Amino acid sequence: MFELNGIVCPIIGDGGSGVVVLREGIAVKLPRSYIYGLEDDHDDSVQREKEVFRRLKHCSQVVQCLDVSGPGIEMEWMENGNLRDYLHERQVSPAVQLSWFRKMARGLSEIHHHRVIVADIHTRNFLVARDVSIKFSDFSESSVMEPECDMRQIDDNGYSIYTDMGQLAAVMYEIITGEKCDFDLFKDQPPGPAKAAWPRREDLPRTQGIWLGSIIEKCWTKGAFQTSLELSLALELATEID
Repeated sequence: MFELNGIVCPIIGDGGSGVVVLREGIAVKLPRSYIYGLEDDHDDSVQREKEVFRRLKHCSQVVQCLDVSGPGIEMEWMENGNLRDYLHERQVSPAVQLSWFRKMARGLSEIHHHRVIVADIHTRNFLVARDVSIKFSDFSESSVMEPECDMRQIDDNGYSIYTDMGQLAAVMYEIITGEKCDFDLFKDQPPGPAKAAWPRREDLPRTQGIWLGSIIEKCWTKGAFQTSLELSLALELATEID
């Protein structure tokens, strides 16, 4: 529990980029130092996220941001928590999975249209609402690009729209197979500052015989989808498995 503005609030999330408390039906993400009273190297990530949420305020597949004027970020509360925990507790039908994938890709296309690279797409960074819809929620590692830039050409220390699609495909693989999949951009890199690098194909799982495997494989082939809109359109044409 944490007291925020005189209200005792349960802590509903505690990660490297901040702590999330629930205050009167609203999720509030706060810098770790605000909760624990110590300086933290990740405190500036909450401030960076505020900039991203300002840019993405009209994106339908991004968790609704209610206020960024205080020390943290006030957001709509997604009652079913993060997607990774949700999947550990429940079986999800192919129909629901496909609806998720379409919304994820549509959301990513919107995000890229607003010139943001997400950079950290994992099941833990999607939130699930009461009606089982999902939204992007974590932008602590994201980059805001110039409004008129060509996103197909942007490389932000190794991150790009292509690494976003590669990570999203790993999320799809994890949901479909139930096996954790990491599109690791830093595998085998030496200690110290490093630039994100495209994973070797042999470090990713096989996709043959897996539902939507051809789409996943295309995401893991850099440039095969030129934009996330192309990925979104491919998923709109996909069909459910039996």
